[in-house]
Amino acid sequence: MITSYTEENYLKAIYHLHHEKNASVSTNSISESLQTRAASVTDMLKKLADKGFINYAKYQGVTLTDSGKQKAIEIIRKHRLWEVFLVEKLNFKWDEVHDLAEELEHINSEILINKLDEFLDFPKNDPHGDPIPDKNGVLKSQEVLPIHKLQIGDAGIISGVKEHSKGFLQYLEKTGLTLGETIKIVDKIDFDGSVIINIHQKEQNISREVAKNLLIAI
Repeated sequence: MITSYTEENYLKAIYHLHHEKNASVSTNSISESLQTRAASVTDMLKKLADKGFINYAKYQGVTLTDSGKQKAIEIIRKHRLWEVFLVEKLNFKWDEVHDLAEELEHINSEILINKLDEFLDFPKNDPHGDPIPDKNGVLKSQEVLPIHKLQIGDAGIISGVKEHSKGFLQYLEKTGLTLGETIKIVDKIDFDGSVIINIHQKEQNISREVAKNLLIAI
């Protein structure tokens, strides 16, 4: 079934929001995520329900149907493969690729995406550490935790981010908090929620926001 760019963006947003909360997704959360008026969201949800992509009842939230989930994962797969291509083959930085991949993800060619996957040697993760679904739509879950949920003495490898904004990624680059680096939790400050970590054999203080958005595999 042919879908528009807007419909695909809605399906992807619903997938991510459901994944974050493990619950049905409210109209307001979709509106906030896509920065769209609630009335416009309601109209689109009705269209997606008519196409069989979502289960939608007013005031009861939204869930994806099997076909809706399949479509969302297909879009996510394309987005993340394009990010890998842009970083690894065209030398873009990890903070520069999201918006470009947002455009490229709507190219509707299964042959092209499978060729791209093969050309990249079937990468498992995108430049931000997010897992890439395979051609069958299988998305392997990662056992990762944000830094603020770790305990003093815990150690692990920086494996992903929850926040994909350009500013946040640039901050991580400047401070050396990049994928693959090993950290250890030295102390947690109750007053402001900041965390003291050891990285490169040096102590570094990171804010509550960074601790919430930097994912660690332990």
